Parts: sequence; structure tokens; C-alpha cells
Amino acid sequence: MGKDSSIEWTHHTFNPWWGCAKVSPGCENCYAEAWAKRVGENVWGASNDRRFFTPKHWAEPLKWNAESESKRSRSRVFCASMADVFELRTDLDPWREQLWKLIDQTPWLDWLLLTKRPQNITKKAPWAKDWPNNVWIGTTVEDQKRAEERLPFLLSIPAQRRFLSCEPLLGPVDLKTWTVNRQKNLHSIDWVIAGGESGPGARVMLPGWARQLRDQCQTGGVPFHFKQWGHWAPVAVPKTETKGIRKFWDDVMGFDIFMEAKGKKIAGRRLDGMTWDQLPASL
Repeated sequence: MGKDSSIEWTHHTFNPWWGCAKVSPGCENCYAEAWAKRVGENVWGASNDRRFFTPKHWAEPLKWNAESESKRSRSRVFCASMADVFELRTDLDPWREQLWKLIDQTPWLDWLLLTKRPQNITKKAPWAKDWPNNVWIGTTVEDQKRAEERLPFLLSIPAQRRFLSCEPLLGPVDLKTWTVNRQKNLHSIDWVIAGGESGPGARVMLPGWARQLRDQCQTGGVPFHFKQWGHWAPVAVPKTETKGIRKFWDDVMGFDIFMEAKGKKIAGRRLDGMTWDQLPASL
């Protein structure tokens, strides 16, 4: 968690603090909670304290900014992989203020602020109508219900870039309401990231769900990034019953799909024979 992140769609990750509380089905197998518990940090849940960091930690993005400026090449920073910047807690307010100052001090970094609480963005972000060029605001959309709940809030924000993380993708998501038939009072979707769940207890992402998002992005001119299949990946129809392979009805494709529990590394991240690494342009 830091410089040179292993997450495919960012260069670095920065956490202003650790800890969060679960709010929707996408949180069920939260990797951040599991990681925190693994290192002995009890920071999950509404009543638990959050973990905060020293000035040395906060100085790291300043170094990344200097490196990017020297190379004349912008870098993306995912903030926050172990928290939610827009969680409504008063003890987080001083740290949020410090984050806003840090963003202002690092114009060569594009800050990707991803939240499951887009309804809180206008309450906590310091920028009303004049958002900085280096802030991309995003929300997690794991299913259609969360799309309908969260996108009106996200797409009302006049940030320079708005993006969706459809990971873990737990069902089909139809974006036509916000792309083809976009409402005049809402801004555009500028980027879609999609991926399946990995780790213990991972739920299946069916191929039709990923293809539907990709196809709608292509039709709407929205950059599409396919991050991973996750723990489960599609396979050909087995000739005999095989351990680790299960049959699912793909409600988008309209036929049965066989999925195998391969693990994230083996399952890979190719969709229909291609690697989808599209990105919106920095400003």
C-alpha cells in the first residue's frame, strides 16, 4: 500500500487513515478489513477507532509529486484503499482537511477518491463548483440497486473526472440511463472499472455482466478497464463432472455458463481475448 501499487489502474495508493464500516453487499468480503485484522488492527465498524499516521507517511505523496514533475509525467493516486474519505465521522474532519491541503500541494498527481458514500461528497469536500483539475471522484457500483442509489449523487458533482468501480461486480449493471439517455442536470461518466471478487468466499462475476458494461462503454465512448476475473473464471463445458467447476445461468447472455475456481492470478484479466486498459485523459 503506497508507491508503485500492484492495483492495475493506479500508480500509487495513499491512505489518510485506516478503517471503515460496511454499507452494502460489496463490503461483505472486504479485503481491506481482512488485511487490517491480519496485521492486528481493529479498525472496522462504526464504533471502533480509526488508525492515523505520522508526518512521515503524509510526506510520501510530496515525493511522488516531485518525481512526476521531474519526469513531466502525471501519476494516479488511489485514495483510500483502506478507508472511505467520505465516511461521516467528526474525528476524521481534521485529517480530511490535511488531505485537501495535500491534494493542493501535489498538482502532478491525479487523486482518485473512491467512495461508497457519494451522498456525503458535497457535505465534506471543500470544493463546491470549482473542483481542482487533479481530483477524480468515483463511487463503487456492485449491482443495479447501488447504481440507482449512488449515481445521481456522483454525477451531480462538477469534478473534472467521475468514475465507477464495478468491483466486485455482483450482478448485471445497466448504465444506459446515465450514458445514452443522460439527464441534462447530471454530468457524464468518464471511466468504468470492472472486476470480479477474489479471496476467501469470493462470489462469481458472470461473463455477461462484464460484457454488458464493456459494450455500453464502447457505445457511449466511455473508457473501460477490466481489472480481473477474480477467484472464478469462465471455462468450456466440462465433459465430466469436475471439482471446482460450477454451472450458473447468465441472465445477460441467456444461457448456462460454467465457472471454475482458479484463483485471481490464474484467472487473469483478459475479456474475450483482450486486455482492457482504457483510461480517461488527465487534465
